[in-house]
Amino acid sequence: MIQVFLDKINKTNDIKKLNCDDKIVLASEIREYLLDVISKNGGHLASNLGVVELTIALESVFDLTKDKLIWDVGHQCYVHKILNGRKDKLKSIRQMNGISGFPKVMESETDCFNTGHSSTSISAALGMAMARDIKNDNYNVIAFIGDGALTGGMALEALNHVGCTQTKMIIVLNDNEMSISRNISGMNKLLTNLRSRKKYRSTNSKWRKILSKVPIFGDKIVKVVGSSKNAIKQVFIPGMYFEEIGIKYLGPVDGHNIKELENIFEKAKSFDEPVIIHVLTKKGKGYKPAEDIPSKFHGVGPFDLTTGDTGKSSYNYSKVFGDKLVNLAKSNKKICAVTAAMRDGVGLTKFALKYPKRYFDVGIAEEHALTFSAGLARSGLIPFVSIYSSFYQRAYDQIIHDICLQNLHVVMCVDRAGIVGNDGETHQGLYDMAFFRLIPNITIMAPKNFHELELMMDFAVSYNGPIVIRYPRGGESRANMKVKNIYYGKSEFISEGNNLTIIAIGNMVSRAVEVAELLKNDNISCDIINVRFLKPLDSKKILSSIIKTKNLITIEDGTCIDGLSTAIQELLVKNKIIDINYRFFAYPDKFIKHGSVSQIEKKYGLDADSIYKDVKRFFNIV
Repeated sequence: MIQVFLDKINKTNDIKKLNCDDKIVLASEIREYLLDVISKNGGHLASNLGVVELTIALESVFDLTKDKLIWDVGHQCYVHKILNGRKDKLKSIRQMNGISGFPKVMESETDCFNTGHSSTSISAALGMAMARDIKNDNYNVIAFIGDGALTGGMALEALNHVGCTQTKMIIVLNDNEMSISRNISGMNKLLTNLRSRKKYRSTNSKWRKILSKVPIFGDKIVKVVGSSKNAIKQVFIPGMYFEEIGIKYLGPVDGHNIKELENIFEKAKSFDEPVIIHVLTKKGKGYKPAEDIPSKFHGVGPFDLTTGDTGKSSYNYSKVFGDKLVNLAKSNKKICAVTAAMRDGVGLTKFALKYPKRYFDVGIAEEHALTFSAGLARSGLIPFVSIYSSFYQRAYDQIIHDICLQNLHVVMCVDRAGIVGNDGETHQGLYDMAFFRLIPNITIMAPKNFHELELMMDFAVSYNGPIVIRYPRGGESRANMKVKNIYYGKSEFISEGNNLTIIAIGNMVSRAVEVAELLKNDNISCDIINVRFLKPLDSKKILSSIIKTKNLITIEDGTCIDGLSTAIQELLVKNKIIDINYRFFAYPDKFIKHGSVSQIEKKYGLDADSIYKDVKRFFNIV
């Protein structure tokens, strides 16, 4: 791959040495490089292909050694990393000990704020802009946000604050009509109307030319029309929404025209007030498979660059959930599905097509999703809310106040629970057991395999109260494990032994079986308990096993604080059981960086071999 201009980009501001024609070629070279790296490593492809020219223009106009650029979510920052000294390191992106797929302040001075979740950039940028003014500093602050992220309540709250402060800052609105899935929202309708502004301006210019040619009265007509410009804009251009809350609106502008972009950024710099620049881009630009199906190439594993083939689609927990919910909804018209801009990711594509009146995509608005579901439940429906574990964190107050306090029948399905791997700290699903467990009136379940997930969903329909079902990303570890019927608060014995009690939950039940198989070679027999319910615990069965074996380990794919291990320790203290040997296996009280799931498990001692060796080292089992 020939890189005429990319080879000249080695550090921040090298981009400023190129002229506009050079940058157009550079954009093509960057796309080639992105495709080469991501097709081998996986990563966020479509979003990065869509912002190549936009990023080049931004970093040509602004000086990121002093100006502050805050990326919303940040999965579209690969081009930014290339332009700021991490071009060669891109090959390690999202790999263990490599660079992150999101902005990280520890990586570069040009990453001025860590991001990973949606709708945060305007808030952070406004804080930086106001701090700049208080300290009498002089630099530009730019918030980069997508149209999907603009559906989030936090972004709208921030816009409201920006408008009333009148602080100098720039908001770049990247409008590609997509979140992870295609946007469906009132904000999307607003932006659709805003996109028509370009047509309006073009038509307006043509009519001016035509009217001016009318003999005698032509210029007068143009003058009258011109005086009515603001009134016409109010009627035809919803961009006045931003103007009316105090933010100057510029655009829309072609997000793939570097010269136009640079001109509008230079113009925005001249204003001493908040400005929003509406930029139109195409997600997946330059790679037809990603242009055709951008949601497929939002976050992708390694793929065939020639064909766009991402490999054989494996059956996974999200698909099992989605298919089961379709089947449940056939016979129960109370069942509905709610998600937050991630229909495809959580497996609800079939449900949305089959039952459109009972399917609700609320946009990137987790708080609203949960309280909206509370309203559905209060009115007699049974909402299944499917959101990633790391995004449930954003709706904690709503879960407590609007669902659990009223003891409403809302089924909270926690996708991507546990380690998710390459997306790193902001996306690891390590905390849901801990923060859900603290809430009164809630029931928490986790399946060991696909079949058990289906049975738990059956149980959740019949159970009248707030219920959580958490399950991991991807497939099941041991499909052949038999599954018994689900009864409220009851655990399951996978096997029985005399030397060691292994208590595990969800995805880690298969890990418990692996460990027990290794210990069997040392003539150590194990009770393996699949707790099924983290809350309430099957205390009687668990205590009976612990008292019998006197040796105990717990295994979970969550944090060591307030999850399974804490629940078991509390049970032991409550029952005054102290004469046992106990080790727990969970993730430490720290943020877990990116890497493959197997690498991370090995690093923190949660793979079968590490647990086996740890048990042999610390337990004197004969």
